[in-house]
Amino acid sequence: MSLQSLEGLQRVAGPVSRETFDRFVEFEALFRKWNQRINLAARSSESDLWSRHILDSAQLAVLRPQAQRWLDLGSGGGFPGLIVALIEKERGGFVELVESNRKKAGFLQAAISHFALPARVVPLRIEDAPAAVTQPQVVTARALASLDVLLDLASPWLSAGATALFHKGRDYRREIEESVHRWSFDLLQHPSLIDPDGVILEISNLHRVES
Repeated sequence: MSLQSLEGLQRVAGPVSRETFDRFVEFEALFRKWNQRINLAARSSESDLWSRHILDSAQLAVLRPQAQRWLDLGSGGGFPGLIVALIEKERGGFVELVESNRKKAGFLQAAISHFALPARVVPLRIEDAPAAVTQPQVVTARALASLDVLLDLASPWLSAGATALFHKGRDYRREIEESVHRWSFDLLQHPSLIDPDGVILEISNLHRVES
């Protein structure tokens, strides 16, 4: 089965329509066009863009299929935020994407407008975003920071009841060990469907450890 097929997308993202798959294909072309002008992702990863970035992001959809309010931190080139928004277009959810880089925020807004996505860009630093966004059900971040830093950045929303879904690579165990000295949380580890060394860390009930 080809990964770049409706069946390949459904294998990692769950039930999605042919129309959603077609939008994914169109999004890939749009991303490549913009990536020639501004640095959205490393050129070395473009050859494997579908699997390494698109499907890797799309797998979040099966972990929270009923979620309606998503918040993506440090959205960059739209992974995973825009990918979640492409799926939520037919599911009825909404995604807010926090990105302070002006050029990257411009790409995110262009993609949202092009596909009429249920999403909006919040062009702020993450530290300044809590007052500007709606309390989400799910907070996402990918290739942004170490887990300890991520928990600090996401704590305003996680402490209020949101669940985090953070992509992590092979060093995730070390990052967890470094985080438990400052944070208490419930943790589920979901093996990545794309990266054999990767996981999605599902974190809830976040509390700061008293010193």
